[in-house]
Amino acid sequence: MSFYDATVPAFTQILTSLTGLLNKAEAHCKAKNIQPEVILNARLYPDMLPFVKQIQLASDFAGKSCARLAQVEVPITPDTETSFEELRLRLAKTIDYLKSFKPAQFEGADAKDVTFPTGPNTSITLKGQEYINRAAFPNFYFHAATAHGLLRHNGVEIGKRDFLGVA
Repeated sequence: MSFYDATVPAFTQILTSLTGLLNKAEAHCKAKNIQPEVILNARLYPDMLPFVKQIQLASDFAGKSCARLAQVEVPITPDTETSFEELRLRLAKTIDYLKSFKPAQFEGADAKDVTFPTGPNTSITLKGQEYINRAAFPNFYFHAATAHGLLRHNGVEIGKRDFLGVA
């Protein structure tokens, strides 16, 4: 299996499922007469990031991780979304961006150095395989799963199959 095949499809699958979760969350709000902002700003705990930020970060980890692995310019994506539609558009743009990569861009990426930020003024360098396993995938799946959990916690009728995109 190529490094491309191990990354781009995995990111794309979950970003696509997050789009489906947004659709179900919006339908839930309409059916239950809930203002969308209630879900969009929902947090599991007061010091955790809100739902909208979880979607933004999942999107960022997918796109920026692939850019780093392909050693192309990392996209800058301002966090301006405030609605389900804007979040869907962000996910669609990220999916299109991922689909623009070619397998050849990932050749040898598992052994190349990847430098990435670990805070506002710090960064770390890991080999591509270590970067994917220790940073990119864990962060991506954390934010995607947290978004799913926030929706379920707020009554949206979704399950694991929705998260996996096979519902």
